Amino acid sequence: MLTQVAEGVLVHRSELLRNITVVVLGADGALLVDPGLTGDEFACLADDLAVLGAPVVAGFATHPDWDHVLWDVVLGSAPRYGTDRCAAAMREFLSDRDWQTRAAEALPPEIAGEVPLDLFGRITALPAGTERIPWGGPVVRIIEHPGHAPGHAALLIEECGVLVAGDMLSDVFVPMLDDDRGDNDAVADHLVGLDRLEAVAGAVDVVVPGHGSVGRADEVRARIALDRAYVHALRDGVVPDDPRIGPSVEPGWEWVNDIHAGQVQRLR
Repeated sequence: MLTQVAEGVLVHRSELLRNITVVVLGADGALLVDPGLTGDEFACLADDLAVLGAPVVAGFATHPDWDHVLWDVVLGSAPRYGTDRCAAAMREFLSDRDWQTRAAEALPPEIAGEVPLDLFGRITALPAGTERIPWGGPVVRIIEHPGHAPGHAALLIEECGVLVAGDMLSDVFVPMLDDDRGDNDAVADHLVGLDRLEAVAGAVDVVVPGHGSVGRADEVRARIALDRAYVHALRDGVVPDDPRIGPSVEPGWEWVNDIHAGQVQRLR
């Protein structure tokens, strides 16, 4: 089911990982950001868009993690954009003859076999430095930044003040550093990413993370501050005071403690 979060912007949330698909409506149809996860969810999304009379005219992947580069035939054959680094990462992944096996192994066991992989990772690269998604709808600014994954990009839908944050600013996941970077580089990159999001925070009325729940204007800076404090704690080797981990974690999300423990170990 689609839920409106701002004029012309709707979201669909997958229950397993609370992935959020973002729908931006334009005169000719819809822009889809990070659609997923299962075949049933794609069918539901397609049905909802059909009711709205909004064919999919473009897609965008905020970064090259498996759950952000999914697609299904029910959504059509519109171009699916990403930053040049995001697209390059997916080209490298898909060049492996065993990529389908590797992709399937990354899936949570709860949905193994339910995630369509035929169109996995087919991302069209936007030239480096591209500032806007090329489509006929509202202006959607691309805010590429280091941190979390190669070519990660947040999107700012200017006229309605919506920040689509990708895998940043979640209220259920702690900041996850880029595993492909050296430890010190990963920390520095994530902090730069937060700085770039903070630079546009004054224009944001709604923040939509890749996982979790939608936040309103007064939450944007609070989420940035919480993420920054967590990364500083990792860097400095101290225990973070963070509600997303520890004894106060939301029931059912205790495994986020394991993500945190793994990052602590890597930084040691």
